Amino acid sequence: MADPYQTLGVAKTATEAEIRKAYKKLAKKHHPDLNPGNKEAEEMFKDISAAYTLLSDPEKRRAFDAGEIDETGAPQAERRFYRDFAGAGAGYRYERPEDFGGFEDLGSIFGDMFSRRQRSGEGGGAAQFRMRGGDVNYTLPVDFLESVNGAKKRVDMPDGKTLDISIPAGVQDGQTLRLKGQGGPGIGGGPAGDALINVNIRPHPAFARDGNNIKSVLPITLSEALSGGSVQVDTITGPVSLKIPKHSNTGRVLRLRGKGVQGAKKGDHLVELLVTMPPHPDAALESFISDWEREHPYNPRRGGRAR
Repeated sequence: MADPYQTLGVAKTATEAEIRKAYKKLAKKHHPDLNPGNKEAEEMFKDISAAYTLLSDPEKRRAFDAGEIDETGAPQAERRFYRDFAGAGAGYRYERPEDFGGFEDLGSIFGDMFSRRQRSGEGGGAAQFRMRGGDVNYTLPVDFLESVNGAKKRVDMPDGKTLDISIPAGVQDGQTLRLKGQGGPGIGGGPAGDALINVNIRPHPAFARDGNNIKSVLPITLSEALSGGSVQVDTITGPVSLKIPKHSNTGRVLRLRGKGVQGAKKGDHLVELLVTMPPHPDAALESFISDWEREHPYNPRRGGRAR
């Protein structure tokens, strides 16, 4: 296989995003499903996948750049240079006992080198090197209602595959879902890597989440606050009827049990009441309130209570 940077057509200074973009473009172009019967495209796709598997793994990429492994991921044979022996004493400038350990250890040295050649595929009949495929990272935008109720999502992965993903009810923003075997292909029969799905939850205009509970604010009229009654309120699973107690005030919280996050342990829906004036109060309402307060004075700020 050629140099992985050349295979993907990127510079050695390329960022992870640039490597992923180049891989996605080439993988779509040479994918076997889009080139049936084209052996050249199939081989090219294998090379592209192998190059991405190596360069998308930070540790493997570091090892390759440092010359510790080759483009297949096989360990490079250790090299000894003049400077390794330059500090030895007289008579040991090119052969120090600590480096060779005497003639009896030469067999183990050459045996180790031979085993490395076998693992890297050098020599006839050598065993093929096996490597696990790299993990693929993907950010998945999820609507708020999908995150609290659970959902099925179909997404296109960077390698051109389409996956059906189950979003568990109650998934948290920033949580990572692992799809085993859906990452980069393995090398030499090695297992495929995993797809790591980072969940990005979009906010909702009316609902907020607090643990497994859902919070919302419900505006009510002066009459509903004074006399009570049943009103319709939206929840994450649909509208329900909520009973407003008499003499309710702004800030009162009513609980709808089991109407919160729909996970293994369901939460509640907490509805905060907001007593709301009519959009255009007229003189009759102003006169009525003023007359009533003169006969029934009260001070809502007594005690300095703050919400």
